[in-house]
Amino acid sequence: MKIPEGASFEVRGSAMVAKGPKGEVTKEFDSRLVKIEVKDGEVVVTPLKRECSSIKAAVGAVNSHVKNMLAGVGGEHSKKLQVVFAHFPVSMEVRGSEVVIKNFLGEKSVRRAAIVRGAKVDVKGQEVTVHGPDKEAVGQTCSNLLNATKITKRDERVFQDGIYYA
Repeated sequence: MKIPEGASFEVRGSAMVAKGPKGEVTKEFDSRLVKIEVKDGEVVVTPLKRECSSIKAAVGAVNSHVKNMLAGVGGEHSKKLQVVFAHFPVSMEVRGSEVVIKNFLGEKSVRRAAIVRGAKVDVKGQEVTVHGPDKEAVGQTCSNLLNATKITKRDERVFQDGIYYA
């Protein structure tokens, strides 16, 4: 995998570190299964053991992580979410490392969703944008938002309020 201009990639023990204009991403990998080297501006992943299905899977997974890391530090990963409500107007705000969801289904207590380190959340009206250099952090933050507004003990066909992918 070729390292894009403006980005750098290095291996520190069993950790991969990618740096670029949009940030820095660090991931751990199993150094007993694969070897990662940087040669002539390219990242090379080679298996350390005899190739079998689990080793091929590990090499493929590390290649995908490297690709996502380099894509994220060059240009950010982004997901758009939409807040939908029919019964009670929902308001959201970002407080530190969490998103506070108020008046969901008319509840007096607030619902909270954690923002994973490495992701940023922007709330503009009923649109929520989650972005950052780490694809896993962005996806987990979106999942936290969706799970925070999960409806239980009500008919989902009638109560369709919540946060959904746009």
